[in-house]
Amino acid sequence: VQLQASGGGLVQAGGSLRLSCAASGRTFSNYGVGWFRQRPGEEREFVAAIYPNGDIRDVRDSAKGRFTISRDNAKNTVYLQMNSLKPDDTAVYYCAAAIWYPDLRRAQANYWGQGTLVTVSS
Repeated sequence: VQLQASGGGLVQAGGSLRLSCAASGRTFSNYGVGWFRQRPGEEREFVAAIYPNGDIRDVRDSAKGRFTISRDNAKNTVYLQMNSLKPDDTAVYYCAAAIWYPDLRRAQANYWGQGTLVTVSS
């Protein structure tokens, strides 16, 4: 599985962005997919994850009510809708796919995409 993240950019605080993670490979629907972020000098942290069939979704506490993860297996794509963005959300965002869903909460995955930069100005 190859993953391509996109949708990052510069936005003012309170604004919105939608990140996309496009996957290649016919077995994409077998994988849980997560979004992670990394700030300079910090470790990568979990943001959100979604089960292969979309029935289970997890979002980090600081993003609950603001971020929504969804997927369209017909399009091999997972989305992260980010609303009410804060300067603290500024980071490089990565998507990743894991065959074992619990791995995503530990920032472990079988496949990683390249990052997309999100910058939120105050």
